[in-house]
Amino acid sequence: MMAPAESQTYSGDYAYCEGLLRSNDQDRWLASLFLPEGRRRHIHALYAFSLEIARVSEAVSEPLLGEIRFQWWRDVLEGENAGDAVANPVAAALLNTIARFELPKSPLLELIGARICDVYRDGMESTKALESYTQATCSNLFQLATLILDGDEAVAGLGMAGRAGIAYGITGLMRALPWHCARGQVFVPADILQAHGVESGDLAANGQASPAVLGALGELRGVARRHLDLFDAQLHSLPDKSKPAFLPLCLCEHYLQLMEKPGYDPFRTIVELPQWRRQLILWRASRRWG
Repeated sequence: MMAPAESQTYSGDYAYCEGLLRSNDQDRWLASLFLPEGRRRHIHALYAFSLEIARVSEAVSEPLLGEIRFQWWRDVLEGENAGDAVANPVAAALLNTIARFELPKSPLLELIGARICDVYRDGMESTKALESYTQATCSNLFQLATLILDGDEAVAGLGMAGRAGIAYGITGLMRALPWHCARGQVFVPADILQAHGVESGDLAANGQASPAVLGALGELRGVARRHLDLFDAQLHSLPDKSKPAFLPLCLCEHYLQLMEKPGYDPFRTIVELPQWRRQLILWRASRRWG
């Protein structure tokens, strides 16, 4: 547990992180309700940082400005800009969490590096490239969350975070396909598009859900499911303390199924579950995994 003075010093920063998560990433926020109370705020800080980095591409008018923001975060993680970091609630809470749990900084720096392609609206040249991207942006978060929850006993969780992050990341990118296509960024790998005779331009704004496009997206769902199945097959080997770190993953299959319903239009359908159902899925998973 935090010392009282430490808790009071950073309480506002952690509260800000939770509010940011609750407003912008409800799935992870809802999943965090099943975490041990003493660790929950630290997971909030981790995911709030991820949100801040993800939103850079939407906040800047040109790539260079995004590069500048990313460099600011790199400097913060490397111990520079201490005054600015204290004034930023996400940075303050994140640095406190890193210090408290002696977390490695390299996964966070990798996450920043992966997000550079977003400010340039780069596509994914291959399935392997997409897996690397989701490992950096999602698997690294699962790894750090596991360290926060289980410390030195988190070895098994660290190994499984790769599969979990790829499955979770690909599912999320497919849900966000209408927004990404509208801004000109295509996350469906080029090798999958080519195999189905689809040009990346076919996924631009106002695209048509042709059989070829639907086939390509079906194959991509298959990639997500393969990693999801591999994670599920090893779930029993996870220490109990590590399991709650992976709870957001239990929503993936439900979202993938929504994308397979008749009438699904990848450019227009909002792939969402009612909050009550998400809470029920998370509760059942927390009981089953426990």
